[in-house]
Amino acid sequence: MKKLVLASLMLLAVCAVQAQVLKPVKWSYAARKTSATEAVIFLKATIDPGWHVYSQHVSEGGPVKTTISFDPGTYTLQGTAQEPKPITRMEKVFNMEVSYFEKEVIFQQKVKLPGKSPQVVKGTIEYMVCNDKQCLPPDEIPFSVSIK
Repeated sequence: MKKLVLASLMLLAVCAVQAQVLKPVKWSYAARKTSATEAVIFLKATIDPGWHVYSQHVSEGGPVKTTISFDPGTYTLQGTAQEPKPITRMEKVFNMEVSYFEKEVIFQQKVKLPGKSPQVVKGTIEYMVCNDKQCLPPDEIPFSVSIK
């Protein structure tokens, strides 16, 4: 009987470990008004050690690049989302040079506002995260940032 109970507990422990969902990236959002009619949206990814998130600028045939989409609103996008200088290296899995970020990355998007406050900027971020052993399926998360 003891062996059956022990075997059952070990099986439950293995199932629990396998059921854990890997979430190596945590996202946070903020905004800063730069004038009465302009603001900057900050989309920050905090990346667990050993993992990396890809740049917005990845060639076809490579991993899924980070794509930031903004929902229509009363604001107007000023240019495209900016990112810091990424790490660029050859990745054997994709047989090409790819650009990515480790530890953290902050994407910035300038917006023009109609003048009334507060404003809410919404959208989605699609991204892919990999480490030296595996890549997780691309993920798409919604965001919402208040500008006061």
